[in-house]
Amino acid sequence: MLTMPEMVEREPQRYVAVRLPVVIPFDEEVDPAFDELFDAFAQAGVAPDGVEFIKFNLVDMPRLEIETGMTTDASIPLSGRLLEGMLPGGRYVRMTYTGPYEGLYDATAMLVGWAKEKGLIWDSSSSEAGELFACRLEIHDNNPSIEPDPSKLITTLLFKLAD
Repeated sequence: MLTMPEMVEREPQRYVAVRLPVVIPFDEEVDPAFDELFDAFAQAGVAPDGVEFIKFNLVDMPRLEIETGMTTDASIPLSGRLLEGMLPGGRYVRMTYTGPYEGLYDATAMLVGWAKEKGLIWDSSSSEAGELFACRLEIHDNNPSIEPDPSKLITTLLFKLAD
């Protein structure tokens, strides 16, 4: 199930993440990266109570550079693959998908097609390595550790628009 896309304004948000290069399908890499992120929160004595996401920095199908992250204002010591960053504020397109993660590829294609039809331009640039996005997110409103039924997983797609 998909919601209709809508444009929203967002404020900048600080985050901590693990950055990694992946190739689709990348399921096997994501869980260990989230484990590393949550371990860092635990070692810092900070409850992971922000927004959990996957940020797509570079897209060159089937190769991607992603970040598994969480928004936070807390100070988390950085080590290993951990980094901190800022999700930029500005205008975004938001759409929510309910269903198994395998359906996210098609949901994303539908959002991209809708934006193209509307003449919207992403905040991105082309490079020799692929398309670089200022902020292209999959926000996990729940996950399999909370909701074991894949048909009830909720993921919000949030793509920053060019200014």
